[in-house]
Amino acid sequence: MKLLEYEAKTIFAAHGIPVPKGVVIKSSAELAAHILDLPAEFILKAQVDVGGRGKAGGILMADRKNGGERAIEFFEKTIKGVPVHEILAEERLAITHEYYASIAINRSSKQALILFTDSGGVDIETLVKKRPDAIRKASIPLLLNRIPSFMLRDLLGSAPKELGPVIQSLYRVFLAKDALLAEINPLVTSATGVYAADAKLIIDDNALGRQGIIQNRDLTEREREAEKYGFSYVELHGNIGVIGNGAGLTMATLDLIEYYRGHAANFLDVGGGADQERVMHAVRLVAADPSVKVIVVNLLGGITRCDDVARGIISAGIPQPVIVRLAGTNEAEGRRLLAGSGYRMLESMEQAVLAAVEAV
Repeated sequence: MKLLEYEAKTIFAAHGIPVPKGVVIKSSAELAAHILDLPAEFILKAQVDVGGRGKAGGILMADRKNGGERAIEFFEKTIKGVPVHEILAEERLAITHEYYASIAINRSSKQALILFTDSGGVDIETLVKKRPDAIRKASIPLLLNRIPSFMLRDLLGSAPKELGPVIQSLYRVFLAKDALLAEINPLVTSATGVYAADAKLIIDDNALGRQGIIQNRDLTEREREAEKYGFSYVELHGNIGVIGNGAGLTMATLDLIEYYRGHAANFLDVGGGADQERVMHAVRLVAADPSVKVIVVNLLGGITRCDDVARGIISAGIPQPVIVRLAGTNEAEGRRLLAGSGYRMLESMEQAVLAAVEAV
């Protein structure tokens, strides 16, 4: 789950990373109540979970005279379609230089990957593409609770040594918060010191309970509904619904859909031993997505019984066509039930997928 900027900065500050002075407001009236706590000139930053916030108009310069009007303007707009409900009003720094620092998981090496560059800011993605040599990297085993000094020296190069403790603290945050990404962009120097001018922290969804987070805000309503039933479910952007049992089989179904130039609307793994009721809820969940025009059900019956799957599909009673491939336990009975209710059951996964792509 991705934290908002002010949430990440609160955590950074608790771990000794300097952040600009600021206050979170939920109305222009709240800004008026805190206006004297801010310097004469400050920044208003929309707290929305979108990339490229600054270029999309999500950051405004303000002062004590026009701050209220600018805040009202902010609360009435959307940033890339996301409404603004919270704003971080923050001191404007006199920046002398911008750097970039991040720590993420390298899944290939199963280590933490630290990135640092002397050129931080809004165009970091362009820098990575045009000048990959400008990014200095270091990998560190997650068993280590601090970055070795020699590694920090190599990362910083000619950058100010004052940045070293900040990166060390960023690594502590990364470990303590079960993070997938901890990022400061830009990490800035000014006449008054070093600051994390922006902050990004993404926590592993599997560790939310350990971190005391009750609800994953990143989930859509359907993904949250899927959690109730224990489904492995991810929303995608196509129009062919997919239901399988087992991650490998479900992924293979998605791959075939793409191979035949179709587009999957979701990934849904009902798991092993799915009974009639569980299958019914899975079919209804996928069908509730208005973009879904047809559904492919691709299940292998082992512990799962094909006749139970068939009854679940029939009892779902959805308007979209359902194309089925079942194989295994009680397959013949499942075929008989589906045929009697007007559903298509094909012999192979490839046939079922091709039929679904042709249907849309």
